Amino acid sequence: MTAFISSSAAAGMIDHTLLKPNITDADWEQHCRQAIEYGFKTVAINNAGIVKCHVYLQGTPVLVDAAVSFPLGQCTLETKLMETRDAIEKGAGEVDYVINLVEVKNGNWEYVEEEMRGIVGICREHGVTSKVILETCYLTDPEKCQICEIAVQVKPDFVKTSTGS
Repeated sequence: MTAFISSSAAAGMIDHTLLKPNITDADWEQHCRQAIEYGFKTVAINNAGIVKCHVYLQGTPVLVDAAVSFPLGQCTLETKLMETRDAIEKGAGEVDYVINLVEVKNGNWEYVEEEMRGIVGICREHGVTSKVILETCYLTDPEKCQICEIAVQVKPDFVKTSTGS
């Protein structure tokens, strides 16, 4: 038997993404209007637009999804933690963050775990969904397995394969 879900249920699982660097306030507003119209779960945006999008989305079920350390994940742990807190304080209801690929490539699994625990912990404290982005196109199979083992221990809400950039 084949199971089907309605188009509205499917839309409620979509992160409506706008991560271009050259957008205007009008672009953010239009993006939010589309998310409301189609019933998307979130608007996934860079953090500069969180406050504006949060205002546009007030009174709707659509959440702001902050892209932390997007797209390369090459910030320090302290920067990522601060960025996560700041995004949540400004209205993010979900946080997607890109792992530090340099530390993965160096086999610094303690760092990778500390980063994941820190960001996921902040999200949990605030009741915000956490999503870890692996950028699997840059990883070997053993690296993917190791990161997934860490994720099994830390328990982020989601693990994503790529930013799509």
